[in-house]
Amino acid sequence: MEMRPHQYIERKTGNVCTEDLYGDRIINHIYSTVRESAPILFRALTSRRMSDFLSYLNYDSQICARLTGATDFMNRTGIDLSECVEDWGSFQTLRDVFERKIRYWETRPMPDDNSSIVSPADAKLIVGSFMEASQLFIKNKFFSLLELLGGRFHWSRSFEDGDFAIFRLTPEKYHYNHLPVSGIVVDHYEIEGSYHSCNPGAVITVAQPNSKNKRIVTIMDTDIDGGTLVGLVAMVEVVALMIGDIVQCYSESYYEEPREIRKGMFLAKGQPKSLYRPGSSTDILIFQKDRIKFSDDIITNLNHPRAISRCSLGLGRAVVETEVSIREEIGQGCVNNNLAG
Repeated sequence: MEMRPHQYIERKTGNVCTEDLYGDRIINHIYSTVRESAPILFRALTSRRMSDFLSYLNYDSQICARLTGATDFMNRTGIDLSECVEDWGSFQTLRDVFERKIRYWETRPMPDDNSSIVSPADAKLIVGSFMEASQLFIKNKFFSLLELLGGRFHWSRSFEDGDFAIFRLTPEKYHYNHLPVSGIVVDHYEIEGSYHSCNPGAVITVAQPNSKNKRIVTIMDTDIDGGTLVGLVAMVEVVALMIGDIVQCYSESYYEEPREIRKGMFLAKGQPKSLYRPGSSTDILIFQKDRIKFSDDIITNLNHPRAISRCSLGLGRAVVETEVSIREEIGQGCVNNNLAG
């Protein structure tokens, strides 16, 4: 059976691009045939043990991941080696490629505007709202807010009727996450879960996989001196198939002296926060009600008339992703009238 293409909008040019989804046929086989006919096998395939094994086989094994394979992958996906901090000649396996550091301070410029919210990753982005009156309203399609936050009722109430942004990282992307805002960490915790693929077809097949996968939640208060002044912001880092871990490694300068995230820490916008182990994965940002205005082009692209997207909301309505760069503005903070008054 022929699968539908998946397209997104290249933000810099406005072009409609067709994505070559990594492992598309086997992922769709697992999430259709295997999931329906062999549920026990399906659960095994989305377990941590299997995810770790596949990760090793693809990214660390000297048989399957020699530099020749890495070079072929880089050529096929167009990875820009000139961005790298290290000499690419030192890369031995595909893991070295995926965990590369880049000169983000030169290659990913960040706006000077304090009220700007920036992308935490090189990724494909969609945005939405929990508020029914909003033009961006998406009801429990990609995740349940309460379940996503690990059942913490006090945090789900804080973000009630707020807005969200979902960033889908694909295997060729730079796999460090950077801070989208500046603020103080008020909570930080890990939630155990599965290792479902973030392939768009798999996301639609498995209801709310982002709420079921292993994830790390960091909640920041930005309404402080030196903060971005957009209220509370939740950053949820979600593992996916072949992602073995999320390493918290905040650096105040470049990649120097990386530290674990702790409550009470001040985190500066644009700085490295964490590293995904190889594969594809997802970042989710959640904002409080009326505290962010997403960029107009990102909103317009959601309903692009010429793009074919697998991110369907049902009844023929597709949601089209926009490709964004790390530290690039995705929206502006809104003044909280209660605080201003």
